[in-house]
Amino acid sequence: MGGFNLNEMMAQAKQQAEEIQKKMAQTSVEASAGGGTVIVKMNGQKQLQSVKIDPEVVKSGDVEMLQDLVMAAINEASRRVDQAMQSSLGGMLGGMGLPGL
Repeated sequence: MGGFNLNEMMAQAKQQAEEIQKKMAQTSVEASAGGGTVIVKMNGQKQLQSVKIDPEVVKSGDVEMLQDLVMAAINEASRRVDQAMQSSLGGMLGGMGLPGL
């Protein structure tokens, strides 16, 4: 019957999934907002690794602006993770669409 081997396909899928997880853990992006006032670092699993805030923006007392800058930096980092994962995994997955990436 043709070369269809379900066990082999499942083993390959498991190996690819493990490679994706490893790649995600190794990926790290940095994004900033407000001209570097807020800088965040995020891994490929979209977990924040660090947040740096310029002390001068804290002294200003404008909490709403600071909140907006933090949110903007995190959203940009998330977009950069998506782009990094899409470009690095696109070839490995042979063009399969990944929802959210």
